[in-house]
Amino acid sequence: MKAVFKTDCGKVRTHNEDSGGIFEQSERLLAVIADGMGGHRAGDVASQLAIKHIKEKWEQIDERKLDAAEAAEWLNEAIVSANQELYHYASEHEECRGMGTTIVCALCLDKHLIVSHVGDSRCYFMTSNGELSQITEDHSLVNELVKSGQLSEADAEYHPRKHVLLRALGTEPEINIDTVKLTWEKDCKILLCSDGLSNKLSDDDLQNILSEQASLEEQAEALIQYANNAGGEDNITLVIVEQTDGEAL
Repeated sequence: MKAVFKTDCGKVRTHNEDSGGIFEQSERLLAVIADGMGGHRAGDVASQLAIKHIKEKWEQIDERKLDAAEAAEWLNEAIVSANQELYHYASEHEECRGMGTTIVCALCLDKHLIVSHVGDSRCYFMTSNGELSQITEDHSLVNELVKSGQLSEADAEYHPRKHVLLRALGTEPEINIDTVKLTWEKDCKILLCSDGLSNKLSDDDLQNILSEQASLEEQAEALIQYANNAGGEDNITLVIVEQTDGEAL
């Protein structure tokens, strides 16, 4: 597997409330993106705490090979414990009351992907044939309005409450996590990103850039440049992972 992580403050904001990382072991890789929220820079605290907690759990993981079910169980337990840590931290620090963060994690094994998320940070999957699809569903007010037929997808793009989340890590003592299990083979890719990217690029834009004959580093830079050229009002954070092992089907 090959992977790249990039984060950018954007063109408007003065600080970055996004966090993320790529954590590798012998035959597996964990990619994580967190987009923090909260006043007095507490969004920074929330996203950084979430990434730090999950990294620590990753470093303690049993080195034996995990199957897809075991990997999903481990990943969701790590997110649940991160939620509890953030919630308790906020309750003990007045300046952090109400802070929270999105989280999207992809645990990449040789033949399987496990993706778990809370909030509106996304994961996209690209097949070896170059077809791109969004495999996470935003936990947002606007998305629920679209699903219920009260709002069109076109109107949702410009809705004044577009950023209102229905789920976030750290805001409640219990959390519901969505998990997707996929198989993948050589030349497949995943893209994890905060909404600073997904709000600025269409699925076609993402697919075109990820299909370019360029390195992952160059593709990541192109995605960030595109989002900044489109306004860059938000922090922009992404991970691209490509499966380089096995045979393409």
